[in-house]
Amino acid sequence: DGDAQSDFLAQGFGSLGLMTSVLVCPDGKTIEAEAAHGTVTRHYRVHQKGGETSTNSIASIFAWSRGLAHRAKLDNDARL
Repeated sequence: DGDAQSDFLAQGFGSLGLMTSVLVCPDGKTIEAEAAHGTVTRHYRVHQKGGETSTNSIASIFAWSRGLAHRAKLDNDARL
């Protein structure tokens, strides 16, 4: 399973906190990028219950940058 393999590699070469998950639709136009798979969803559920959360901001930046890079590719926008 790719998810287990990516977790294994992240632990060996850095940190799970620096992982991002990127899902690409078959059309190649639509993607979903998130910080370490499932982390943001889990923290949101804790937040909904009034709990305190802390999401790795570096991993969130990596996920956002993947989305922006894909948008730049779709728009042929080298500046982005």
